[in-house]
This record gives sequence, structure tokens and C-alpha cells, in this order.
Amino acid sequence: MNRRKNVAAGLLAGLALIGSPAGLADLYLDGGITSESTAVARIELDTFIAFEPLPPPLTLRLGTGLLLLQGREEQHNAAWLVTPALRWTFGGERGVFVEGGIGAALFLESRLESRELGSAFQFQDRLALGAPLGAGELALSLTHYSNAGIRSPNEGFETLTLGYRLAL
Repeated sequence: MNRRKNVAAGLLAGLALIGSPAGLADLYLDGGITSESTAVARIELDTFIAFEPLPPPLTLRLGTGLLLLQGREEQHNAAWLVTPALRWTFGGERGVFVEGGIGAALFLESRLESRELGSAFQFQDRLALGAPLGAGELALSLTHYSNAGIRSPNEGFETLTLGYRLAL
């Protein structure tokens, strides 16, 4: 139960950090499947971070939110995510983009279906391809979760998701 309280406290702290007085954070929702055939959903708030040394087509984004995993026989799992990403946009500010980043996840349980994750802390390696759609963006993401050998066993997993980001 303490881990659940820690995840909730971390989520609230992360949301407070990326929230801005002008409300410039974006809402990001996606859904998909894991390499274990588990349904997955993610809800995040993310924002652009001003970082002047980057060339104009390259931007830095920082997000935080929840990853929800549907388990069999009531063995669900969830994680608090911190998701930094570098984004390269082609053809102007609202063009097709590729995004990649290494973030962190803190899971409620160190097990997902038949996989033993070894620890509740996992690194999150993410690649995405997206494009503008209506008022927001549509993106296809491939994410790998692993504890990078910090603790054995290290049976990571992947997610493939389709998501929509809406500017708030």
C-alpha cells in the first residue's frame, strides 16, 4: 500500500511541476497492447520546455502521467511515468514528427503477467512517429520498459500504442 501512496504522491508532484500558470500543458491519451498481450492505456500531461541551444526543428518535451495495464484474473498494474522526449518536426511547427526519449516509470507491482520485472523502478525507452490531426496530434509509439540490469531478473516488456495529444 505504501508504494501506491508513493506513486500517487509522485504523480501529483510531477503534474504540479509541468503545470504552468497559463495552462500550457497538453493532454495525451493513448491505448494499445504490450508484448504480453495485455491491454494498456496511458494518460499524461506534457509541455514544451524552453531550451535555446536546440535548433528550431528540435524541441524538448516533458510529460508525466499514468500507465494502466489490464491484467488477467485481477492482476492489474499501473505506473507513474516521467517522460522526457526530443522531437524533430519536419516541414514547420505543425508537420510530421519523430520523437524519442528515455524516461522512468515506477510500477505498483514488479510483475506483469508472466514477466518478473525485478524492481518497481523501470526505465522507459520510447520512439514515436506522429502528425497533426485536427486541433491535436496523432502518434504511434513503441516503448520498452526495463530496469537495465539494476536488479535480477530483468524481464522487460514493450508496448505498442496509438495516441492523441490535444493542446489544452
